[in-house]
Amino acid sequence: MTPTSITSSTAPVVLDVADVRVARAGRDLLAGVSMRVRVAEHWALIGPNGAGKTTLLTLCGALGHPTSGTVDVLGRRLGRVDLSELRRRIGHVDPQHRMLRDNTVLQVVLTGLTGSSDPVARWSPTPAEEARARSLTASVGLGARSTARWSVLSQGERGRALIARALLASPALLLLDEPATGLDVAAREHLLDTLDEVRASHPDVASVTVTHHLEDLPASTSHAVLLRDGRVFAQGPADDVLTSELVSAAFDHPLVIERVAGRWSARTRWAGPAASM
Repeated sequence: MTPTSITSSTAPVVLDVADVRVARAGRDLLAGVSMRVRVAEHWALIGPNGAGKTTLLTLCGALGHPTSGTVDVLGRRLGRVDLSELRRRIGHVDPQHRMLRDNTVLQVVLTGLTGSSDPVARWSPTPAEEARARSLTASVGLGARSTARWSVLSQGERGRALIARALLASPALLLLDEPATGLDVAAREHLLDTLDEVRASHPDVASVTVTHHLEDLPASTSHAVLLRDGRVFAQGPADDVLTSELVSAAFDHPLVIERVAGRWSARTRWAGPAASM
C-alpha cells in the first residue's frame, strides 16, 4: 500500500520535522520522516512497538538531534539554538515522571516553572505565579487536592497534575507520552475529558500525543501520523488517517476502526469461523 499524506492548513507552524533520519548502532530508528504541526493542531503518533514513536517525540521535545534532516521547533532549528531555553517553551506530560521527594500537588505543578523534578532550593514563586499554579490545578479538577502528597495520589490524579505542570509555563507546544498508561477506564475517561477541556481553553497551544491505543485519544485529536518500521506510513487529518484500511496495514493485522461521538475504537475484523481457529 502506498503511504498517504494530506496537507494541513495555513496556520503558523509550531513544529517542522523535515526528512529526518535517526541512526543508532548502525540501525535506522527513523528514516525519511517529515511532519508539520501548526498552531491549534493536536496530533497523535500511532504505530506498533518499535515503529519510532518515542524517538520522534524526543526530537519534537528538543531532547535529541537527528542524524540527518532538520527539526524546527517554535521557529528555532535544533543544532543552532540553546536547547535549555527552547525546552522551557515546551510542556511535557510523562506518566513516568520521577521526583526525589514526596511533594504536594501544588509543589509539583510549580516545578513547571523551574523545569526541575523537585522544588528548587531557595526559589519561590511570585504571588502571580502561585495564583496561576492554583488556577491550573483547579482547572484539572485537583483544587481540593493541592496539598495532597504525590504518594497518595491515584495514577489518574498524577496525570492531571502533570498536565497542569506542563501548562504553567504557557508553552506553545505540549507533548504527551502515553498519558493514559496504567489508568482504569474511569480514570482514563476523566483524563481525556481534561485534555479536551485544556485544548479548548488554550486554543493557541499545539500538541503531539504518543499512544499505542486509539481508545486513548481525546476527541479533540485533529491529526495523526501512522508510523511503521521507522517511516511515515500515513499522515494528515485524523479522520483520513485513522481508517480501518490504513491502520490495519500499519499494524499488519485486520482491524475495524470506528469513531463514535468523537472517540475511536479498534477491534479485530471478523472473518468467519476460521478467525477463531
